[in-house]
Amino acid sequence: MLKPTYLSTSVQNRLLLLIAAGLSPLATADQLTGQAIEEVTVTAQKRAQSIQDVPVTISAYNGDFLQQLGVSELDVLSEITPGLVIQEQSPNNPGFVIRGITSDSGSAQAAPRVSVYYNGADVSRSRGSYFELFDIERVEVVKGPQATLFGTAASVGALSVITNRPQQAFSSQLKLGLGNYSARTASGHINGGTDMVQGRFAFSFRDRDGFIDNIAGSARSQNPDGRRQDDMQAIERTALRTSLRFTPHEDLTIDLIYSYEENDDSGTSFKNGRFAPTGGSTSPFSFVEMAGSPFSRQALGRSDLGIEREVDDINLTLNWQLSERLTLTSVTAARSFESLEVFDADGTQAFFLEFGEDAEGDQFSQEFRAVHSGDRLTSIVGASYFSEDGSQRVPFSTEESIYLNCLGLLGSGLPCINADGSVNLLTPALTMGAAELLPYQAEFTNFGDNETFSVFADFTYAVDDRLELTAGLRYVSEDKTSGYSAIAPNAVLSGGPLLPIVSTGGAKLEADADFDDVLPRFNLLYRINDDTSLYATIAKGRRSEVLEVSSALDDSLNVIADVTEVPAEEVWNYETGIKGDALQRRLSYAASVFYQDYSDFQVTLQDEAGEFFTANAGSATNVGAEGELRALLGPYLELFTNLAYIDAEIDDDSANGDLAGNRFRLQPEWTASSGVFYSFPITRGLNIQGSVVYTYRSEVFFEPENAPIAGLDISEGSVSLVNARLGIEDSLGSWSLTLFADNLFDKEYLVDAGNTGGSFGNPTFVAGPPRFYGAEFSYRFGTL
Repeated sequence: MLKPTYLSTSVQNRLLLLIAAGLSPLATADQLTGQAIEEVTVTAQKRAQSIQDVPVTISAYNGDFLQQLGVSELDVLSEITPGLVIQEQSPNNPGFVIRGITSDSGSAQAAPRVSVYYNGADVSRSRGSYFELFDIERVEVVKGPQATLFGTAASVGALSVITNRPQQAFSSQLKLGLGNYSARTASGHINGGTDMVQGRFAFSFRDRDGFIDNIAGSARSQNPDGRRQDDMQAIERTALRTSLRFTPHEDLTIDLIYSYEENDDSGTSFKNGRFAPTGGSTSPFSFVEMAGSPFSRQALGRSDLGIEREVDDINLTLNWQLSERLTLTSVTAARSFESLEVFDADGTQAFFLEFGEDAEGDQFSQEFRAVHSGDRLTSIVGASYFSEDGSQRVPFSTEESIYLNCLGLLGSGLPCINADGSVNLLTPALTMGAAELLPYQAEFTNFGDNETFSVFADFTYAVDDRLELTAGLRYVSEDKTSGYSAIAPNAVLSGGPLLPIVSTGGAKLEADADFDDVLPRFNLLYRINDDTSLYATIAKGRRSEVLEVSSALDDSLNVIADVTEVPAEEVWNYETGIKGDALQRRLSYAASVFYQDYSDFQVTLQDEAGEFFTANAGSATNVGAEGELRALLGPYLELFTNLAYIDAEIDDDSANGDLAGNRFRLQPEWTASSGVFYSFPITRGLNIQGSVVYTYRSEVFFEPENAPIAGLDISEGSVSLVNARLGIEDSLGSWSLTLFADNLFDKEYLVDAGNTGGSFGNPTFVAGPPRFYGAEFSYRFGTL
């Protein structure tokens, strides 16, 4: 029998040395002596491990790395993470995409696909999942189904953010910034304590004017009755976090964290692709004329376009080391959010499609788990409980003649908006002068009350020093209650409701159901040598059944609940990869390939009333590859680069209906990024430091249909962006002054298209941020 042979460390290092030499002919062995890329410790498997020892595909960044790049928003993470796309249309409507699968539904009746974890607790509900990135310890992005350890929301992956914990030594930092569009930023922390009690307070504030001018209500508008609105895409975001750590015994650590966030943004620039503002064009990068609804204050208590959002989060984590081998962890968390958004869905000066959203939710979660580390067997067992109670109320208002004329239902032959920007208001003519204006209002609300209980176990057995085998299982039981109500009066001109919904008169219709499932995973880790590992995984993911409730009329014209049960989406993930480091940790790398097989693939669509619903698109397939590389190119220079290829589409099978053969929405086929960090001394006490980051994504479709709306393309070609930072700092790191530019070359690109207006034949387009530039000053006090 032949003995197995291994690629020796020395041979491997020679090969990788050729790569490093090619990357940096200026680097010499003497220059690099003693330098190494910092080892990243992650908790993706519910215990602290080196990232190289985790048999799944994971990207991880510590807080220092994020600060070097100036990352303060979740969506920026997708610029540096292969296989991850985060679309921030607004803090009220983020979309998380891992390997082509989008999780962005705001409905209280639908479950998320991507788990967003904040300090170990699931916060994945769309309207409550956005938060500012500040004072961060690390971020982990785990790809592929992670339901065994992260829960059912991690059907395609998980994003986990861990904030900095209090330390005993005193430290503090203050960072101030100014930029174009009147941008002002401030952030910082203060930290200290005793042997037994430590505390940390951190904050972040960001304020910036809008980058899309809104002329509604100004002298430039042909519609003087419109109320003057703020420019679009302005932000005002405040975040506070208080952390306390109690260590009554060396084996017991208790962390209590309270977080609060408040957003007051001016709203999203949904620019109509068919009708131009007064004196303008339909380009999404030019000014808009969006007046909103004069009746929004009555419906929502807010007349301005924009977003008001508050999030409260409290987390109590207990880690108790019962023995050298056994650790017990308890994570108790509660989170609540209230968000109020008024948006002009048609994106014009017409009183046409004026919508709002009043969403709120409360959630509670409790997880207990025990980790036992034996000589060869590591065991994790646990149980978790999760409950959430949420609602999403959507008011709608319009002017009857404008609505019917813009949809072509009056046969007037007149356009919705004239070439000079004036709106055709036909009510006086249609009512023979009896009315000047016929405002119409309706609303619908969906409710969701969900409870989930699960138990899980995960075992890793070390066959020898090189080979580890892992098997895990989670049993999940869900109890769902969904509700719906609608108020839709008859219109004067049409004689019936303008939106195709059945009014319940405000009465709430409900349905409930129970579901359960078993979710396994199997992993293999093989260490080729001390620096390099191969891994393979097979795992099942699941997005739970959707219990949708709406209203309908029975044969006797009585209002009844129309209940649709969309089957659970299931995915089997098959994956293999390699990860490691070389050259005394001056180079680290990871690469993986995967195949995902979906059944009962769920897609979110929007009907002609503007209501979102979940549909079963049948089977789908996802094939891809990802790679990451970090290298020290010299004593003052570090490189990172990554690349991802994803071919994700609904299977081209007639059984899959109209969406057969379509690409997944928001997912580019290719994504890549590359960046360099540099820091070198210019005097004995000063360093110059900076970074340049290049990102690329190929074409994306913004809607599942992959098709034009009203003859307008709802996709976008490839986009390349460059961000840069340059500054000076003292050699001790106590202060720094940095100049920055995001989207350095002022590239015009879209972040969304289609949207609610598209359901009414008026697709809208949302511009991405232009070039932002400015300066930041940071000063540290105490321990550095």
